Amino acid sequence: MSQIREKVDVCVIGAGHAGCEAALSCSRLGLETVIFTVSADNIAFMPCNPHIGGSSKGHLVREIDALGGEMGKNIDKTFIQSKMLNTSKGPAVHSLRAQADKAAYSASMKKVLESQEHLTVKQAEVCELISEPVSEISDPELFREGYERKITGVRIFTGAVYEAKAVILCTGTYLKSRCLCGEAITYTGPNGMQPANLLSASLIENGIDLRRFKTGTPARMDGNSIDYDKMEEQFGDTPVIPFSFETDPASVQRDQASCWLTYTNEKTHEIIRNNINRSPIYAGVIEGVGPRYCPSIEDKVIKFPDRERHQVFIEPEGDFTNEMYIDGMSSSMPEDVQLEMYRSVPGLEHCRIVKNAYAIEYDCLCPGQLSPVLEIKKIRGLFSAGQFNGSSGYEEAAAQGLYAGINASMQILDKPYVTIDRSEGYIGVLVDDLVTKDNLEPYRMMTSRAEYRLLLRQDNADLRLRAKGYQAGLVSRGKYEYVQYKKSAIESEVRRLKETSIGASAQVQDFLNRHGSSPLKTASSLAELICRPELDYDSLAEIDPGRKTFSRDIIEQIEINIKYEGYILRQEKQVEQFEKMENKYIPADLDYQDVGSLRIEARQKLEKFRPVNIGQASRIGGVNPADISVLIVYLDSINRKNRK
Repeated sequence: MSQIREKVDVCVIGAGHAGCEAALSCSRLGLETVIFTVSADNIAFMPCNPHIGGSSKGHLVREIDALGGEMGKNIDKTFIQSKMLNTSKGPAVHSLRAQADKAAYSASMKKVLESQEHLTVKQAEVCELISEPVSEISDPELFREGYERKITGVRIFTGAVYEAKAVILCTGTYLKSRCLCGEAITYTGPNGMQPANLLSASLIENGIDLRRFKTGTPARMDGNSIDYDKMEEQFGDTPVIPFSFETDPASVQRDQASCWLTYTNEKTHEIIRNNINRSPIYAGVIEGVGPRYCPSIEDKVIKFPDRERHQVFIEPEGDFTNEMYIDGMSSSMPEDVQLEMYRSVPGLEHCRIVKNAYAIEYDCLCPGQLSPVLEIKKIRGLFSAGQFNGSSGYEEAAAQGLYAGINASMQILDKPYVTIDRSEGYIGVLVDDLVTKDNLEPYRMMTSRAEYRLLLRQDNADLRLRAKGYQAGLVSRGKYEYVQYKKSAIESEVRRLKETSIGASAQVQDFLNRHGSSPLKTASSLAELICRPELDYDSLAEIDPGRKTFSRDIIEQIEINIKYEGYILRQEKQVEQFEKMENKYIPADLDYQDVGSLRIEARQKLEKFRPVNIGQASRIGGVNPADISVLIVYLDSINRKNRK
């Protein structure tokens, strides 16, 4: 029987947040790309929470935008409420979060994909990877690099074959997925969609090790059945700050929807404790490991018995639906228990459930199989991103999708990979943690994971990463040149403020008195005055007539660079030490059995993860500082021999 056979450059499997960014990056670089999805009507679907951004995740969205990705632009078009989180703290942890109109977000991203040149959307289930073995005879160079196979394409359920130079796995939570609601188990993907049951076997046949992870989601309520008078109303920010550096701030000022805050109570907790044996998590029915930092309400009650209440946020799912998302009460309890426990919460006494809460299990990648560019180490041309890599969250998925898409493209175009290390971006932290750590549960990005978070602020993502986006080919010359101008303007103005001295004149003393600031006893620079908490760049305009006019984004950077200069310089010195370790490269074919004095555990972990440099080796669990010292001495001895 004859079958369709097509040739493309890249196949992307899955059209979630990872798949969308991967496919867009490849096609925008001129590569013929096809993106497969089990439902073309659910592109960039948001099966769980209805928001983009949040603590640390907002950093990822800004970095995606700086590199030329789409997520920030799309949420700017489709948000219904926006807030900057953690504003009572320093700028390192400020993070933007926006409630999305879920239907509009998906429809908008679908239109972007359908309008993109070189990109084809195909509704089909991919059931097989097609690859061929790499040998010393057929592919000597790839053989030396450690590859065992080379990807050549995919086969879909109908039998059609798509030959490709690279394949990117963005399967999300769909691989052999099953949803659990108490004793009821359905073999579906999220929100009742079709699962992908066939691809896992092909992955295993290609030598890829899989494991089971689990995540969950709360119920959706009919908003008309909720008593909002018993809750605290949560408003959006005014003015709204956009995610994308390219979005005109004036275009995002709009009327915003409200969210609402309520709390669980002892009655809620008692209902859960009395029925805990019916939870598939505690009954042992669920095989997969769930996310530590996004626990179900059952986990919260059992693991934190001293807590009298837990926050519950009621969030709208969109402008044209009454469905409300019950954030903070994800569950896999039976339907009758769910209804009883939700109705014990103030404001939800008469709630009607539209969609039950459920847990979902799925296949994903075992650790140790990814290279630093998110390529499967054993298979040339096979990249992966998102929840398949063992992470959780839309933002983490999108960041990986963009990163994998860029580097799959660089491989095909025979250009240098575009890499981001831990000192350059949250994306670098995310990728490095997925590559070097065992991650026994779904990985979630947090600001605490970033050692250099004062340098990796969301507000300076364009200054940090625009050049890499330009290097990849996803950022135009005009946008790149603007960032170069911005850097120069910031540096020049900071220098001027440090060099401009203000004397203790009557005008200056009067100005300081009106702003509640202590008077000057001797001359002071403008920069020193800005360091006072009650003063800022704008207020000093009265005594600084020589200044130029700058945009708000430049002024923000000027203030941060001056107010936090000491801390920034300290972290920059730490980065210098970090870079020394990152620049000590380890040969790809190093036999760790030859490295004497290495502990057995360290040797096993180094063999498993195959770090590319000493810095990466030092971050592998089970490798201690003494092992690193042994490894450095060994590498130095090899280098000395090679120089002779």
